[in-house]
Amino acid sequence: MENIAILGSTGSIGTNTLAIVRTHPGRFRVRALAANQNVEKLAEQAKEFRPAIVCLYDSSLLPELEKKMGRLGIRVVTGEDGLLEICRLPEVKKVIFAMVGAVGLKPIFEAIRAGKNVAIANKEPLVMAGSLLMREASRRGVSVLPIDSEHSGLWQCLEGHAAKSVKKLILTSSGGPFRTKKGSFAKITPRLALKHPKWKMGAKITIDSATLMNKGLEVIEAANLFEMPADQIEVLIHPEAIIHALVEFVDGSHLAHLGITDMRLPIQYALSYPERLVNHLPTLDLPMLSRFSFAQPDKKRFPCLELGYEASRIGGSMPAALNAANESAVKAFLNEEAAFTDIPKTIEKVMKKHRVIRDPGFQEILETDIWARREAENIL
Repeated sequence: MENIAILGSTGSIGTNTLAIVRTHPGRFRVRALAANQNVEKLAEQAKEFRPAIVCLYDSSLLPELEKKMGRLGIRVVTGEDGLLEICRLPEVKKVIFAMVGAVGLKPIFEAIRAGKNVAIANKEPLVMAGSLLMREASRRGVSVLPIDSEHSGLWQCLEGHAAKSVKKLILTSSGGPFRTKKGSFAKITPRLALKHPKWKMGAKITIDSATLMNKGLEVIEAANLFEMPADQIEVLIHPEAIIHALVEFVDGSHLAHLGITDMRLPIQYALSYPERLVNHLPTLDLPMLSRFSFAQPDKKRFPCLELGYEASRIGGSMPAALNAANESAVKAFLNEEAAFTDIPKTIEKVMKKHRVIRDPGFQEILETDIWARREAENIL
């Protein structure tokens, strides 16, 4: 029985993680849950899984949560301090980061410093401070396990292979909702951008998929996770979304990771590693697959992807600036305060204004994040 904590338990990754716990009740015990504002779902999860502690990030909703939970004997904490407290719980062995955005940065570092293994779907901290995070994890002797389907695929393909044998890492993308759209993107609305053709995800990551910034962030994430230069990481459009990642080796051979489009597969692997557990998901029906198609992404129509490559090549504090500018621009678009095409324009302007810190510490990354958000808001 492994004790786990889930930060972001009411979102897509969090609820899928709890579905795996239900499938394997004798293997995992939920000791802590955390959510942003979804009081009703958090209360339901607390009643079912009976953790020792729950955290509601929005403290203004605490009275409502306490009313819905009733007298369960579960301690309730709030805000960033509450997240950090969960990350330090002595009985927790693994913390699952299912949050969205830079808010996960401090908690991830706190968990690593407390000696916890971390399973991360919250890609933004790995973008902002990936090299610093990986160094800290190595120093503490803990594991950083990717939950993203693409990075999980790379991880599984790379197992047992020396770094010198790897020529290239390949991330695939469905292409998002506008892969075949003709003409201008200027009049794209949030409603249209939120209709992803393959994956059911939260709003922010769905918009990132529509702009292909999701792949730009994943390039930076892969560079940090696997210590590979961005120029050795390729992105290919694969509309079928069956092959999630490939590794090309120096001898010209390739290993590919295939799977159904269900996040429970990479989540379960991160939870159970190094074991593989039986599940009750549909299997991949290979005879039903008529073809696999691949194409180069159009970086002119989707400039966010190239901005991700540029930030990774520059390194230092630039990925943190890119991430903050993107979060601000996506938020403005979702609030109908900016156009879809304003997202890459804003990011590029912030990157041009940023004075790069070559080897930033934790505090300098936080300061870069604050500065870039302010700059993006001024531009917008």
